Amino acid sequence: MNTLAAYLIVIAVWATTPLGIKWSGEALPAFAAAGSRMALAAALGLLWLLARGQGLPLHRRALTSYGAALPGIFGAMGCSYMAARDLPSGLISVVFGMAPLISGVMMQWLPGGQRFNGWHWGACLLGLAGLALVFGDSLGTLWGGVEVVDRRGRGMLWILSAVTLFALSGIVVQRVGAGLAPMQQTVGGLLLSLPLYGAALLATGQGVAWSGDVRGLGAIVYLAVFGSLVGFYCYFLVLTRLPAATVALVTLITPVLALSLGALLNDEQLGPRVLAGAAVIVAALGFYLFGDRRVRRQVVSATVGDG
Repeated sequence: MNTLAAYLIVIAVWATTPLGIKWSGEALPAFAAAGSRMALAAALGLLWLLARGQGLPLHRRALTSYGAALPGIFGAMGCSYMAARDLPSGLISVVFGMAPLISGVMMQWLPGGQRFNGWHWGACLLGLAGLALVFGDSLGTLWGGVEVVDRRGRGMLWILSAVTLFALSGIVVQRVGAGLAPMQQTVGGLLLSLPLYGAALLATGQGVAWSGDVRGLGAIVYLAVFGSLVGFYCYFLVLTRLPAATVALVTLITPVLALSLGALLNDEQLGPRVLAGAAVIVAALGFYLFGDRRVRRQVVSATVGDG
C-alpha cells in the first residue's frame, strides 16, 4: 500500500474510532463490545492472510512481537471502552493526542532514547495544564478531606491508562523489530488479545447482553473492519516506513476532527473550560512536535554553516 494512502487512512480511522467506541458501547457492555470487535477483525485478518498466501509466523521473535502489541490492542482498547461510558468521544481523542508526550517521557528511562530538551519539557507541562483544565472539576471532596472521583474523573483515569498503555506498546513493538508484515503483526496481536478479553468479561461480570441498539452493532462492525484491521495494518505500516515524529502528527490532527464529529453526529456539548483545556492539550502536542523540528533545523543549519 502507498505510504501516503496508509497515513491518511490512519488519520480517518483514528478520528472516527472514539465515536465508534462510544456507539458500540451502547449496544454491548464495554469488554463484550471490544472483544467482539477484535474477534471479528482477527477472523477477517486470517482470511486476508490466507487469500494472499501469507502464513502467521509463530517463531519466538514473532510471538514476542505479538505480545508487545497486547498493551495496545487489549490494554489501551479495553480501557478506552471503559472510559467511553463516562467521557464524550471527542475528549477521548484529545487525551489520546498526548501519546507522543507520554512516549517521550518513557523513552527518557530507556537506553538509546532521545533525551528531552526545553521544548519537550515545556510541552509536557503545557499538556498537564490542559488536563487540569479539562478534568479540574472532576474531583469532589467529602468531609474529612477524602477525595472521590465522579464520572468524568473515573473516565479520566481509564483514558489516561489507555493512552499510557498505547504509548508503551508502540515503543516495545518498534524495539522488538520482528520484521513481520503489518497484517501478520495485526492478526497475531488480535488473536492473542481474545483470551484476555474473555478473562476480562469473566472478571468484571459485564456479560454479553445486547441492548437492542442497531447503530451500536454497526459501529462494532465498522471498528472491526476499519478500526482494528485496516487501521492497525496501516498504523504498523507507517510505523515501519516513517519517522516517529511524522507518525505522531496524526495525534495532532485527529482530536480536532473527533471533537467536530462528536458535536455533529452525537450532539456532544462541551463547556468553555473543557474546550479551552482541549485546545491547550492540542497546543502542547504542536509545541512538542514542531518545537522539536525547529531545534533539529537549527542544528542542521549550524552544521552546514560550520562546513
